[in-house]
Amino acid sequence: MRAIKRAVTKPEVALRSALHARGLRFRKDLRLDFESARVRPDIVFTAKQVAVFVDGCFWHSCPEHGSRPTKNVDYWLPKLARTVERDVAASAALLAAGWTVVRIWEHVPLGSAADAVVSVTKERPREGSPSRLVQVV
Repeated sequence: MRAIKRAVTKPEVALRSALHARGLRFRKDLRLDFESARVRPDIVFTAKQVAVFVDGCFWHSCPEHGSRPTKNVDYWLPKLARTVERDVAASAALLAAGWTVVRIWEHVPLGSAADAVVSVTKERPREGSPSRLVQVV
């Protein structure tokens, strides 16, 4: 388990590179402290208050590609369920604080994922805009 990275995954790095090539500037793996939770999105646009998460299909239980473990099920199923619960709590904390949350599955083509992030960051004004959850599937 120590070899599994929490951050800097291949899909995340590819998305960051694509966003940077499109001229977007952002913070990566920035910890945000709220009253209800501490959240660490993969990509953060602080001025626009947009948080982007790149979710792996196995680790975050993708309904389309997520596979159920066949070995050591008593360990893995609760662990994966906690990950999903943590995702919901993180999104809720960000939304309550007025942020827009973008969740992208790792199987989404890179161009589509980058287009979604670009459109959200361009349409969101700095302040006073309602928060929302955008899921890219």
